[in-house]
Amino acid sequence: MIICHCQSITDHEIRAAVDWMRAADPETIITPGKVYRALGKRADCGGCLPLFLNTMAACDTLEVPRNLRGLRRAPTQETKNEGRRQGHRIP
Repeated sequence: MIICHCQSITDHEIRAAVDWMRAADPETIITPGKVYRALGKRADCGGCLPLFLNTMAACDTLEVPRNLRGLRRAPTQETKNEGRRQGHRIP
């Protein structure tokens, strides 16, 4: 099935690119940009990206490397008054 009409990319090509990247480097993070580059193409209008991402997600070899699983951003402390001292405003 054709996923991207602008660049004539099929679902088979996307799956093959994801499989190739995973076989070449098991620790890599696979992004749509990397898939486009692996195919020697680039996104044009972007209308295909939701279907492109769904096709990538359906690949069995698309997974987050083990050493990157479970990482989360550290919770940020909410600062009131934008980090200024309490008496920064004129009454």
